[in-house]
Amino acid sequence: MASSVRNGSTGNLPAEANAFIGRASELTRIAGLLGTARLVTLTGPGGVGKSRLALRAAHDESDAFRGGVWLVELSELKNPDLLTNAVAEAVRLTEQTLRPLLDAVCEHLTVGPLLLVLDTCEHVLDECARVVQELLANVPELRILATSRQPLGVPGEHLLSVAPLPLGERDDAVALFAARATAAVPSFALTDANRTHVAAVCARLDGIPLALELAAVRLRGFPLDRLLEGLDSRFDLLVSPARPRLARHQTLRTAIGWSHELCTPLERLLWARLSVFAGGWDVEAAEFVCHGGPLDAEEILALLASLTEKSIVTREGDGVAGRYRMLDTVRTFGAEWLEGLGERDAVRRRHRDYFRWIARQGEAEWLGPGQRMWAERLTVEHANLRLALEECLVAPAPETALELAGTLWYFWFACGFAEEGRGYLERALRRAHDPGPEHALAIWAHRLVTVVPDDLDAAESVSAAYVWLAQERQLPVPALPLTGASLAVRGESARSAVLYGSSSRGPGGGGGAEFFQLLTLALQAYLLAGQGAFERCATVAERLRADCAKRGEVWMRAWADFFVSLAGIGLGLPDEGLRSAREALAAKWRVHDRLGVAAVADLLVAAQASRGEPETAARLLGVGTRLWYAAGLPQLGDCEATVFRREYARHLRTVLGETAFAEAVRAGQELGPDEAMRLALGGALEDQADL
Repeated sequence: MASSVRNGSTGNLPAEANAFIGRASELTRIAGLLGTARLVTLTGPGGVGKSRLALRAAHDESDAFRGGVWLVELSELKNPDLLTNAVAEAVRLTEQTLRPLLDAVCEHLTVGPLLLVLDTCEHVLDECARVVQELLANVPELRILATSRQPLGVPGEHLLSVAPLPLGERDDAVALFAARATAAVPSFALTDANRTHVAAVCARLDGIPLALELAAVRLRGFPLDRLLEGLDSRFDLLVSPARPRLARHQTLRTAIGWSHELCTPLERLLWARLSVFAGGWDVEAAEFVCHGGPLDAEEILALLASLTEKSIVTREGDGVAGRYRMLDTVRTFGAEWLEGLGERDAVRRRHRDYFRWIARQGEAEWLGPGQRMWAERLTVEHANLRLALEECLVAPAPETALELAGTLWYFWFACGFAEEGRGYLERALRRAHDPGPEHALAIWAHRLVTVVPDDLDAAESVSAAYVWLAQERQLPVPALPLTGASLAVRGESARSAVLYGSSSRGPGGGGGAEFFQLLTLALQAYLLAGQGAFERCATVAERLRADCAKRGEVWMRAWADFFVSLAGIGLGLPDEGLRSAREALAAKWRVHDRLGVAAVADLLVAAQASRGEPETAARLLGVGTRLWYAAGLPQLGDCEATVFRREYARHLRTVLGETAFAEAVRAGQELGPDEAMRLALGGALEDQADL
């Protein structure tokens, strides 16, 4: 289970890739500021080390923040309107309602002392300022550490300007260069004999950390004295007689440009084309997007290895699952080169089309044994999917955006991004005026992601529009009975049964059609359970379970197990209910469905209480509270209308007594993720995958 604000974990900070060098005084100042100020912004030019300093400071101060330390990387965010979504995703908030997302984030973060690190704010500065003000106003114990090339301009902001590293022979710049040089060339060692040359290299590069790291890698091909000579000749060409010393931003650009000149022509071309990715990429994506002209797809793996050796790109992970990334400043240089080559639009289209293909592959294979892999893969590629969607939304043909946003229905619906999916689908639908299969798919997907407890009106209005569209335009896709589901969620089971339709067809072809058939069975089971028809519910759920098993499908199969469990409890078979609930929980955990995990946890309360295990049931009630907040909802629907919360809490208070009940619930709330899952699964924690 992934770390989350309300499950006792400490956040999402990544491990540091290599040793942190120097900056002792800055770290002391940041620690002091975070003790008194609510917003601290590290400012400075690109490449000066703001992000690395913030990450080091966050690690150092993590013990002071019981609510966790959470990193929000904004460099890959192209649309400022999605900044709140980026924050929600970073803090593991799966928001499935239509209330303002920022309100949900504020509620989610109200858990005690908490540090939010907003990294690389300058390109979304206005939206950052707005969101930061809202967060600080509504989350009393929140501290924010931001990095930006310019201040956010928020009242109460404390600024710390990050300067280049000190340049003396015994100072940080020399220590950093020596450490990175030793990593690049193990035989290198800083000695009294070469210290002066190293200090001269650092001075030539103005002590800018990124420039020092790029230069250190060059020792693989140049001895130290030749490296210094190369820097001197390269930099002297750009020094104006009126300006004997380069400005720092010129120094960094010149250092990157010098690395660029030392690359082969094909390495430069790949560097430029890779700049279109957001966040990162794998080898397959690079081969598809970046091949063409003199650059064959078969050459790209070797060229990536070469660019990695030169520190132009960095590699994360091992084997075929390895991914590559590029620092923002290096990516910007490549993007400018790509523009100069006149290839920007063509490469962006290839990027868009590759991720359209990925979305279609995921949809085709979603209902099968690869479901967990696709959930993980698309989550990793989220930034690239956003970029592809933005490119589709400016394409001349509106069908392109309809097709991609609609094809991603399974990502929006099952992986916790319903709010974002609604936004993209609505933008795509506003551009489209002509009917067609893409339009029908987008409407179906939009309706699918409106099945949330407080979205009944939207579900009904979309339903009416969909029926009208199908009738007027003779579209082949019938209406999906989601209005009945929304009513059932809100407790209106009788009305839901009237509105529930019997259609068994879904979007034409592909994973959507099969998913529709499975979803129809799930909704039948849901509505029957809401009406207390447990035997019929069990029959439908068993059919759903069998259909999922034939496909190797996990996500919907877990809901089948959920309804089998619910029916078992309702029929007085709590052991059967417990067994099926645990199967559902393990499956929901594997496919990253946090909302599903929370729903099953409530079901386990009922199962354990029915089995005569009141203390365990009360502890699971506490676990469920934390899981619901991790999923972005207090409960699925109104707390007072939730039978597990209302009836079983009352029953457990009576059995245990108020004091023992409260202590057991509190004990469950205080469990960490692994301990909570062991309790829920009866001690069998078989899968350590993050949720």
